[in-house]
Amino acid sequence: MARKNPFANIMDSGDAPGERPVARDYTFKGASRSLISSIDEMAAQAGKLLEGETIIEVDPDLVDQSFANDRLNVGQEDYEADYAQVLESIRNSGQNSPALLRPHPERSGRYMLVFGRLRWRAAKELGLKLRAVIKDITERDHVIVQGQENNARANTSFIEKALFAADIVQRKFDEDNATALAAIGVDRPTLSKMLSVASIPRDVLEAIGRAKAVGRDRWYELKLLLDKPGNVDTALALTSNSDFHGMPSEARFDAIVAKLKASKPRRRAASAPSKRTWAPSDGRVAAEMVASGRKFTIALKAKGADATAFGDYLSENLSELYEAFRQEKRATTNGD
Repeated sequence: MARKNPFANIMDSGDAPGERPVARDYTFKGASRSLISSIDEMAAQAGKLLEGETIIEVDPDLVDQSFANDRLNVGQEDYEADYAQVLESIRNSGQNSPALLRPHPERSGRYMLVFGRLRWRAAKELGLKLRAVIKDITERDHVIVQGQENNARANTSFIEKALFAADIVQRKFDEDNATALAAIGVDRPTLSKMLSVASIPRDVLEAIGRAKAVGRDRWYELKLLLDKPGNVDTALALTSNSDFHGMPSEARFDAIVAKLKASKPRRRAASAPSKRTWAPSDGRVAAEMVASGRKFTIALKAKGADATAFGDYLSENLSELYEAFRQEKRATTNGD
């Protein structure tokens, strides 16, 4: 007999239309495997948090959003489509699965949402009480449970998980990022790549949006492309095009990657060479010294044969001059 997922009626179903299971939009291969292989296990753990708990009805106006942001503040058309389905389901069938709240840590008599954002929003709009379980948990447990709930839903994109992971790490719950690993449900190499991707300039991320179909490897490829000189400016220039914002999120991602791959890398400007001049008091010879990187040249000019004669003298005494230079350098170093 198949094992029943104890999370099924608590998390996914409440933020999706009706009580139907939500099909995950991941392919079970390659890089995505590390993101989804432990979802069922985490769902069971988070589900236990609500098992046997009393569900109460709470005025949604007494509930504040989570302190931890797990959504991009763009691509609202995607969120609104999800919300419209939840709203219609609750309007027709009621709220079948509870949200999770915790007593507000700073405002007496109020609550903070841990998960169930769309259920909470729908209850406010419909003028209904929010059916919820209230648990007194720490901030660390809050972000872990919130992250696990996100991992059990199909509509959370990779970039949103990466940004959520970066937010957790910045809060410094621990030195070894154990909280982020528990909340996101990935191994350390994957977390490292997520944090790298999360460092993509915010203007670029917001221009692209959620890009739900784009996974870890493609986001990391974009990160490496943007690290090349001039490529951030190239990407931002593309996003200023009015046609760009008319495309779906995934198409915007593809357009930026294609543009950066087609662009020639901008070379860093070479530093100007350092020049010095020298001349003796009689002015019979002049020298110009040029230092450029690892190269140093001396050019001699003089009236008559002095330039050639002085050049020959330098050439014949280079060994002695170099040894004197080394001895002076050693003496200076030892003196320090």
